[in-house]
Amino acid sequence: MVERSAPVQTTETTIAVIGALVELEPAGVSAVADRVGIPTSTAFDHLKTLEHHEFVVGNDRKYRLGTRFLSIGGRHRSTDELYRVAEPEIAKMAYKTGEHANLVVEEFGKGVFLAKVKGEDAFRLDTYIGKRVNLQTTSAGKAILSCLPDERIEEIIDRHGLPAVTPTTITDRGRLFEEIDRVRERGFATDDEERIQGVRCVAAPLRDGEGGVIGAVSISGPKSGMRRDRFEETIPDLVLRTANVIEVNMKYQ
Repeated sequence: MVERSAPVQTTETTIAVIGALVELEPAGVSAVADRVGIPTSTAFDHLKTLEHHEFVVGNDRKYRLGTRFLSIGGRHRSTDELYRVAEPEIAKMAYKTGEHANLVVEEFGKGVFLAKVKGEDAFRLDTYIGKRVNLQTTSAGKAILSCLPDERIEEIIDRHGLPAVTPTTITDRGRLFEEIDRVRERGFATDDEERIQGVRCVAAPLRDGEGGVIGAVSISGPKSGMRRDRFEETIPDLVLRTANVIEVNMKYQ
C-alpha cells in the first residue's frame, strides 16, 4: 500500500498566492495577503520569490501573473497529440458553422478548454485556452461524463458539487444522471443556456482505441442561431462526424 504524502505547507501557500492573483490581478501585497489569509510579510516573500523566478511581474506595488505561465501551457499544448490531431478539425467546424468550435478535456474532474476556434459569425464568449469549468455545465463536459463509469461520476460530484452558474444549470444529482443516460443513448450532448444565458452548445465525446474517453468536441452559438433542426440535427451530425474523424486520425499517429 502506497502511503499518501502530506502537503508541503510552503508550496500550498505559494499555490494559494498564485490563485489569488488569478482572481485579483493586478493586486497589491495586502490584497493578496487578505485573500489567502496570511501575514502581509509572508505574502510579500512569496510574491518576491515568484517575481525572482519570472512567474510574477511587479509594477507600481502591484503584481500580476507573468507570461512564463503562458510559455509552460503553450509548450504543453504544442506537444499534446490530441491537440495536434484535433485542432485542424476544430477549425473546419468553426469555418462551416461560423460559430465557436472547441476541444475540451477532463482533468481532476473539471473540463479544460484545450483548443478554441472562432468562426466568422461568432460573438465573444468568456472561454479561453485553459479555462476550467464544472463538467455538468457544458455539453462537452456532459459528453465526457457519459463515457465515464457511474462511480467516477459520483466521485467528481462529491469533489466539485453541482454549482449553478445560470438558472438552467443542472444542480440535481438524479437529473444529471438522467441527462447522462440520454447522452449515452444518442451519442451527443447539448447545453441549453446551462453555462451562459443565451448560448447553446452541442458536443460529442472522443474515445481512444481502447474505448476510454480522451475529450470532447463542441460547437457553441447564440440561441437565436441554434434553433430547431440546427440544434437538434445539423450541429449534432457535424460534431459526431468530426469526433469520428479525430478518433480515426488518432489511431494512425
